[in-house]
Amino acid sequence: MEKSDLLHQLRIDRSEPEKHSGGSRIWLGLAVVVVLAALAAAGWWVLRDGKTFEVEAATAAAPVGGAESMAVLQATGYVTARRQATVSAQITGTIIDEHVEEGEHVEEGQVLAHLDSSAQRAGLAQATAQLQAGQAQLAQIQAQIAQSRRDLTRAEDLVGRKLVSAQSVEVARTQVATQQAQLAAQRKQVELAQAGVQSAQVQLNYCTVRAPFSGVIIAKSAQVGEIVSPLSAGGGFTRTGIGTIVDMDSLEIEVDVNESYINRVLAKQPTEAVLDAYPDWKIPGHVIAIIPTADRGKATVKVRVHLDQKDARIVPDMGVRVSFLEDPGKAAAQSAPVPKGVLVPQSAVVQRDGKNGVFAIDGDRARLKPVTPGRNYGDSRLVEGIASGVRVVRQPAAEMADGVKVEIKTSK
Repeated sequence: MEKSDLLHQLRIDRSEPEKHSGGSRIWLGLAVVVVLAALAAAGWWVLRDGKTFEVEAATAAAPVGGAESMAVLQATGYVTARRQATVSAQITGTIIDEHVEEGEHVEEGQVLAHLDSSAQRAGLAQATAQLQAGQAQLAQIQAQIAQSRRDLTRAEDLVGRKLVSAQSVEVARTQVATQQAQLAAQRKQVELAQAGVQSAQVQLNYCTVRAPFSGVIIAKSAQVGEIVSPLSAGGGFTRTGIGTIVDMDSLEIEVDVNESYINRVLAKQPTEAVLDAYPDWKIPGHVIAIIPTADRGKATVKVRVHLDQKDARIVPDMGVRVSFLEDPGKAAAQSAPVPKGVLVPQSAVVQRDGKNGVFAIDGDRARLKPVTPGRNYGDSRLVEGIASGVRVVRQPAAEMADGVKVEIKTSK
């Protein structure tokens, strides 16, 4: 072997380590990419999990029996009280005692509260004293007139017998006329004093607050020791009302009907109402009136519906779904089959990854539930895949995903 060959064999081959070094860098880069992707996914999950969506809720309800042929339209709304009042005092005063509790039934004229009446009682006592003084002065003038008339009679007798001059008779007559004018003026003063007593009595009566009609107390607005005033704008230590009374016999339903379907609603049209709280309870009713104006923002027309059955379970501001029926005969027959599925607002049905679904509310989370959509009923849609009574998000946001936190908006 030649010398040059031996030297060539003694050289260190650096090509293999360089290959290994390049491969290590490739694997290191892949690891960094994976870690960054994991961190990004974790960050997205944290951000998504931390965001809370404020949503409106609707309750999935079973369709009314025979809805395929009987219900020409379905709409959602709320139970409202036609007769409701926040009871306040007609004067400004401090509450010294009250008899108002939420949920308590009261009768018309029942005492709800008393205000401090010290000033009013003093005013009544002063007006009564002025009346008594005026009546005493009236009696004095009446006595003086009686004496002056007797004097006039004697003077006229003496003039007839030529014992006194005619001037004496004129003086006596003038005296009687003057006192009669004083008597008339004093009678007016007495009437004025009587009116003052009546006014003071009215002011005193204002210190007792009574129920204007029979109903149920739904809110207690003031406490003993607070000042109430009908002229105050509220706030601070001054209240404008003592409590709110609702006449439960005046409960009715107000629904917003899409203006595209308002031609299907007629006056006195029979209806069936289903409360969100009691999805299996059907309440008969009829249309009271169609309010002749539309809401520009929502493109809806308000319809008032009367409840033919009254029940203690029906309370103001409850959510309700109303089915407008074709005629009472079909409503009673229930001949057509009940369609499968439940009714939800059309806006509640969304598409995610090419599949239809709704967001069911589970505590403070929204869970995406796959559904099979059916036909439309007004602003509602028939879907299969969820049960009756499930609360769903009425109009989910585009970025809403399964498992996000939600907060339900309070009703009006």
